[in-house]
Amino acid sequence: MKQLAVIAVGGALGAAARYGLAAIWPTPEGGFPWAIFAVNVSGCLLIGFLMALQPPTLARLFLGTGVLGGYTTFSAYALDFQRLISAARVDLALLYLFGTLVAALLAVQTGDLVARAVFAR
Repeated sequence: MKQLAVIAVGGALGAAARYGLAAIWPTPEGGFPWAIFAVNVSGCLLIGFLMALQPPTLARLFLGTGVLGGYTTFSAYALDFQRLISAARVDLALLYLFGTLVAALLAVQTGDLVARAVFAR
């Protein structure tokens, strides 16, 4: 029960952070969804960093599954792609599709490398 509680609290915090960022950085019709791009890439950087640290179970559940799980969003990524296609912005849609994937993978690797360098065991 404690594990579910830490995931739920973390998820609420992460989702609220994503909502807040999207609210202050809205995407104009047919524009590049910078807020969700930033959320997903920064979330990947942080998960790479966190997992390299190998935190205790409750901390991993709270921060990884909860906060970062609630913060990052695959569904909004897919929706933003669909909206760009619907707005006939195929160029931006493809840039967003592949740019997010490449940036997210590089961010996870960077987070892992930074954590290992800073906290060398």
